[in-house]
Amino acid sequence: MQNLPLSALRAFEAAARTRSFRAAGEELSISPSAVSHAVRKLEELIGDELFERTGRNVRLNPVGEALYRHVETGFEHFRLGLGQVASRSGHLLRLHCAPSFATQWLMPRLRSLLQAHPNLEVRLAADTDYPRFHRDETDMDICYGAPRDSGLVVQALGEELVTPLCTPELAPHIMKAADLLKLALIESTHKQVRWPAWFSANGITPPAPHGNRFDRSHMAIAAAVDGMGIALESTRLAEREIARGALVAPLAGKATDISYVGHFLVSTPGARRRPAVRAFFEWITTELKLPPASAAVPS
Repeated sequence: MQNLPLSALRAFEAAARTRSFRAAGEELSISPSAVSHAVRKLEELIGDELFERTGRNVRLNPVGEALYRHVETGFEHFRLGLGQVASRSGHLLRLHCAPSFATQWLMPRLRSLLQAHPNLEVRLAADTDYPRFHRDETDMDICYGAPRDSGLVVQALGEELVTPLCTPELAPHIMKAADLLKLALIESTHKQVRWPAWFSANGITPPAPHGNRFDRSHMAIAAAVDGMGIALESTRLAEREIARGALVAPLAGKATDISYVGHFLVSTPGARRRPAVRAFFEWITTELKLPPASAAVPS
């Protein structure tokens, strides 16, 4: 181990992962021959070959496969360790967010967060996977729906109003809830509140599902802006479109809308000790005008 150079392990890991000395060299900014030389040096130190070489093609042999599993895990631990140390510097916020909330609400406001905290560095990921808190890869998550894991600190992000939204041109055709039965309804498939629940709340038998469907709210909102029909969406997520007049709520005050808590701010108990996490928590609760008594509690 005293004579084992890290550069040789890096070359081996890259070559094993890419199955190519050339690709490994491009990744490491060295020549393919330098990768080959480093791998040869590692093989000499171990006393066994690690690759089967056929011309320019390389493939791990059983010894190489066994070593690669351990080296891959080791480099992953290095990356995680460095990320944890960096996050504890107090300026890095690793944030995961539900896609539509990130696109429609968070991104338009992110500049104000960074202006208030100029030293803050945000790393934002937006997808439907729940973050891996147990591997300490995420500081906070804004998730759609209550979190699944226990032992987390959860802050409900307030109620959202769900109402039919359409272009101003379509609005004159919608004077009462039943008028929607004659128009194109945009289906949003991954929502807690969908058209059947809204029609039932208004005493109307829901129509059979039909028409265009989208699996994210931001796409349904964009479709409504383009005049493709009426979207049943959160006014929080569509607030920019409503503010600029691209969408209106034609049945406001004329029908029964649905309010619900859809989004939650989630973190581990220890994360709140980090300055970046505290800054974001205080910022978002202020932006959403959540009451001071609305304290986060373990789930």
